[in-house]
Amino acid sequence: MSVKTIKQSEPSMRISKQRPLHSGDRLSRAEFERRYQAHPENRKAELVEGVVYVSSPIRYEQHANPHFYIIGWLATYLAATPGVRGGDNATVRLDLENEPQPDALLRLEPALGGQSTITEDDYLEGAPELIVEVAASSASYDLYDKRRAYARNGVREYIVAQTYEQRIDWFVLREGVYEMLQPDEQGLLRSEVFPGLWLQPAALWAGDLATMLAVLQEGLASPEHVAFVEQLKAKMTADR
Repeated sequence: MSVKTIKQSEPSMRISKQRPLHSGDRLSRAEFERRYQAHPENRKAELVEGVVYVSSPIRYEQHANPHFYIIGWLATYLAATPGVRGGDNATVRLDLENEPQPDALLRLEPALGGQSTITEDDYLEGAPELIVEVAASSASYDLYDKRRAYARNGVREYIVAQTYEQRIDWFVLREGVYEMLQPDEQGLLRSEVFPGLWLQPAALWAGDLATMLAVLQEGLASPEHVAFVEQLKAKMTADR
């Protein structure tokens, strides 16, 4: 009687030998990157002061909608300001214990005085000039651990949009310490790093993108933004 040899089939799913990321893990940046790349199912994970934070599912009103408005606001500024670049959820290599993935950012090209560069493997390294975080459940580490890491690494302005409280905390780095940017007599917040970047917080919380952009257009028409654009153009011409 002949016996049939049954060939064992290959497993249908390859299992990564790298452990997945979990919130609370304490890792070096190199180990964090290895695990992140080995588990693409982790859509958003950050390393803040050596501790891993894995994002929860994103809610619409608490995060996605205000995030979308902020991206539109920043993109409109970028379109009117040469030499400024932006990003949405870009991985940023700040130092050996910090690799955040901020909700939004603005940066200057290095030739224009910017602090960050694009690496050969297409990540940002160094501090962008401005970072924005939309904070709901993440408010605790956005306002403490991240703020400390961003200040230490030289992020010049840091905006935290707290959706539960409907509050904007806009921090400006002065002599290595974050100080709160104060609104003007009209209730507007005006960037010190990016002249003309004006925000009316009430419009953001009302879901009034048209007013947000109308206020921004006033900033883009201001003498300080005109002067900033001329300064950037002069540097770009000199660098050629």
